[in-house]
Amino acid sequence: MTDSVELVIDAGATLAEGPVWDIAAQRLYWVDILEHRVHTFDPQHGTQQVFDIGQYVGAAVPRRSGGLILAIQHGFAHLDLASGTITQLVDVEADLPDNRFNDGKCDPAGRFWAGTMSLSGRQGAGSLYRFDPDQTVHRMVSDVSISNGLAWKSDLTTMYYIDTPTLTVTALDYDHARGAVANRRVVITIPDGQGGPDGMTIDAEGMLWVAHWGGSCVTRWDPAQGRLLQQFDIPAAQVTSCCFGGPGLDELYITTASYGLSAEARAAQPAAGGIFRVRPGVQGLPADSYAG
Repeated sequence: MTDSVELVIDAGATLAEGPVWDIAAQRLYWVDILEHRVHTFDPQHGTQQVFDIGQYVGAAVPRRSGGLILAIQHGFAHLDLASGTITQLVDVEADLPDNRFNDGKCDPAGRFWAGTMSLSGRQGAGSLYRFDPDQTVHRMVSDVSISNGLAWKSDLTTMYYIDTPTLTVTALDYDHARGAVANRRVVITIPDGQGGPDGMTIDAEGMLWVAHWGGSCVTRWDPAQGRLLQQFDIPAAQVTSCCFGGPGLDELYITTASYGLSAEARAAQPAAGGIFRVRPGVQGLPADSYAG
């Protein structure tokens, strides 16, 4: 069965992004990139926490040894959820002060993949990096403009990746043992007028869920055929990402942004920047945690 879309948190976020469900803690983590904040949400008790990171934070993922690993403007860091202490681990692009990290996610081996983008909008200035459990960093894809959604096929053969301005979802052959990728090719092309593909997740049937920035929706696609299967309209134009959560991993959490909206647009979409939820009738896969 499917439900209608509901507003779970009327967050009014400037740029909510990177939702991830911690299956052990039964909590949702998400970031407000431009406000430098990491948020946690416990839906069972309705409680929230907010951590001020002090710089742009593009993604947060659970760490198996505790806390969260963050992709921040200046590289990777650890956030201790008990104390709020932030520890910088590595500055990845010290030679590119105009760049910041954007979206990121862990692969099934516990490696954290996250990509960068130019603050001034320069095309091709970013890269996609792999942050290994031993805290070494590897550049995996270059000439990236707005690094965004990531997902891995459950058979560990394929990684999916979005560079938003290309208006496509690409697939890469994925070597699980080595963390290597190759043979990048387009599997989904977003039609004109549907906005740009932003964050992404994968369900238990291997179908991809894509958030549409400027498109007011999340969509479900069959990557083998490039075919649109399902669409949920969201009462906010700038839909940024989505993830499966809940005890049964059958609830799709959706983040949105209010960034750049005119006063008229904000009045027309008062829930922009909120966190939404829908039960789409399929289950997701558990999010992977950083193994370091």
